[in-house]
This record gives sequence, C-alpha cells and structure tokens, in this order.
Amino acid sequence: MSTGQPPMPAERPQPTAPRSYHFPRFERATLHNGLRLVVAPVSKLPLVTVLAIVDAGAVAEPADKQGVAVLTAQLLLEGAGQLDGAALADRFERIGASVDSSADWDVAAVSLTALTAQLPEALALVRDLLRTPTFPEREVSRLREERLAELLQQRAEPGTLADEQFSCAVYAPTARYAAPVSGDVASVRGLQRDDVLAFYQERFHPGATTIVFAGDVTMTQARALADSLFGDWTGARPPASAAPVDTAQPGALTRIIAKVDAPQSELRLGHLGIPRSAPDYFDAVVMNAVLGGLFSSRINLNLREAHGYTYGAFSSFDWRRGRGPFTVSTAVKSDVTAEAVKEILLEIDRMRREEIDETELTLATSYLDGVFPIRYETTSAIAAALANLVIHELPGDYYDRYRERVRAVTTAGVLRAAQAHLHPDALRIVIVGDPATIAEPLRAVVGAVEVVTPDVAEAAR
Repeated sequence: MSTGQPPMPAERPQPTAPRSYHFPRFERATLHNGLRLVVAPVSKLPLVTVLAIVDAGAVAEPADKQGVAVLTAQLLLEGAGQLDGAALADRFERIGASVDSSADWDVAAVSLTALTAQLPEALALVRDLLRTPTFPEREVSRLREERLAELLQQRAEPGTLADEQFSCAVYAPTARYAAPVSGDVASVRGLQRDDVLAFYQERFHPGATTIVFAGDVTMTQARALADSLFGDWTGARPPASAAPVDTAQPGALTRIIAKVDAPQSELRLGHLGIPRSAPDYFDAVVMNAVLGGLFSSRINLNLREAHGYTYGAFSSFDWRRGRGPFTVSTAVKSDVTAEAVKEILLEIDRMRREEIDETELTLATSYLDGVFPIRYETTSAIAAALANLVIHELPGDYYDRYRERVRAVTTAGVLRAAQAHLHPDALRIVIVGDPATIAEPLRAVVGAVEVVTPDVAEAAR
C-alpha cells in the first residue's frame, strides 16, 4: 500500500570536491598626477561599476571636527560644477546611473554604476563631484540638523545606544574611535561650511585617490577616460593624521546604562581588537567564526539553543586600518542578563583554554570557503573587493588564495589566535537595561558594576 511519500534515499549524498575559483583578473596603473587606477574587465553584461576612494575617512579629521568626513562626503552630491543637488540627481537618473557618496573610518567613497554606453557622461559627473563640489550653505545646515535629529532618536533605541556607549567604554576619550564615525552631538553641532571646505581642500587630491573600474571596460578605455577627466587635477597625497585613533581604556569594566523598566537588556562585551593587517588574520577569522561569527557558533548555540536567552548572539572583529573593537552583542530578557553574561564569559574562557575539535573547524572553514565565490557575482561587489585591496594594502593574489588560506587554518592556529586576541581580564561590558533588575545579579558574576544614566555617559565622553 502506497503512503504517498517519496522513498527515502539509501544514504545521504556526499559533497563533491570544492571547485576552483578565480577572482576576476585586474590591472593597475598610475596617472602622472598620482591618481591610481584598478580595472577589472568583466564583460558578461554591458554594465560598469566605478568606485572612487579617497584617503579622507574619519581618522583624518581634526580632533575638534568629528563628523566632518561623513558630512563632506554626503555634501558631494548636493552640488557640483554648475548643478545643484536636484539637478545632479536628475542627470544621473536620466542616464540610468546610480550614485552614492559616503565615508567610513578609513576612506571617503563615491560609487557609480552605469551602462557601458553611458559611462563617459556618468563619469564626467563623478569628476565634478570630486573636483568641483560647491557645498551649499543650506545643505550643510540641513544635513547637520538631520544628523542631530538622528543622534537624538538613537538615544531612545537601546541597541544603537549600546553600540555607541560600548565604543566609549573601549577607547580612551582622546581616541577617534571612541566617538561615532558621523560625530556626536557636541562635535556635529559645531560643524560649519568652512570646516567642510577646509577638510575637502586638505584631503581630496589625486595623490590620495584611487578609481576602481569593474565591468564591461578595458584598462585602455578606463585610462583614456581617467586621463581626460582627471589628468589635469593637481595635488599631492596629504600626510597621515597624527591624532590618536585606537588608544584603549585600561582594565576591565562593567557599566549599566540605565533604561528604567526596559523589558530586555542590550549586551555588548569586548575590548580592543586587531587591525586588518594582523599577520594571523585568517586564524582570527576562523576563531571568531567558531566562537560567535556563525549561526552555529558556540555563543549562539549556548545562549539561543541551550538556554533560550535570546534570538541570536554573535561576535565580530571590526576590521579597520587601526585596531577596531572585538565585540560580542546580543539582547536578552532582563531577568537572565547576568546568566547570559556568565555564559559568554565561559565560552570565551573555553575558547582560550583548549583546542576546538576538527568538526567545529571543518564547519567554520567549509562555510567561509563555500560562501566566498558567491560574494563576488556583481560588478559592485567586485569593485568593493578591489577597493578593499587598496584600502588595506592587501596582496594582488589575496582573493585567489583566500579559500586556500582559510582551509589551511588548524585547530592549533585557532587556539593561538584566541589566546593572543581574546582578553578576559580587559573585557569592557556595557549593558543598556533596567538596573533594578540586573545590577545585583551582575555583581555576583563580575564583581564591581557601575550604573549611569545616558546623560552622564554622554558627558563622560
């Protein structure tokens, strides 16, 4: 008698051997004025992504002008050449091109994706954004006020507040990484058009700029376009900023940012991490994947599956030129806050104490190996990857050797990375939640606990 169900296979199919993968070939060139080109011809579609990156990130800001890098990058789209922001948006839209401008810790970037036939016209507009921005006073005021409103709104969002206060706890007040990349209330409120103009004039030069092309374009075509549009641009690469970036706060800390009657706690645990240039980068990546970087990681399985404390708990290294933070983040019900912290501490200690088993290693490396090729299927993803090579000065064969180097990580290498880069005695724990519920149980787990209000925490920065 048929059950209507398909027959079960005799045995589970075995995975095939990993296919070889080659990142798209690319070439490099430098114009006579110092502007650098990176070109990856990918001719599957008549589409090109251009990514212009400038050494004008937040780490290059004057100490009292935090947020000016992001504001400057945003303002590039608000007027350039003879066009105001609305006219620029209309021109890009009419030729079917998408454009964006932003800044992070290390660089400012203008990204463009356009049909091959429209590339000359679209890139001419990008030239205007980079070389002749107008920085209208009204747009400076508008974007400044939008940022201040955003900061006010974030004070009411426990997750964002926890992220911000965790940075304050990890980094010394004089370190740029202690404040948000877009600036805090005090710094943003003081930003004026003259500050934007001064930052632009100091940082935006051909010697500080790399233009990445990925898509239906050759080096010959890209260089001819770049020569015609940027060849007469002058200016040397500015010196690196001498301001402190990643100075850490000493010792351990547990701090509650009081949010009375909060039904859950936002937890951030961590400390100073390592730069992207760390020689044991791959060991650290795999170690973090096992600890908290994957859904199947130890921290997530412990807090979510074994104890039911949370919907998800994860750890990460924030890869920057400087030493970004190592962070464990989750949100749990208030009454299990202390227990969740205890379990995270146990997992960090276990990671440092003993080698992981081969099954855990294989699960992590197979995932990192397997998902790698599908990350670079679009011209924008390829351009971003090439920009990453430039920003962090990675070797030209980095992407071709990535999977090989991930598979080469051993259980001993993971243990070495854990012992070198996880520091239980320097953990900075920041929790946004209700101190009446969580403070005493926390003291039983970690000892001293300080409780502050968001206003006090902001003033202490």
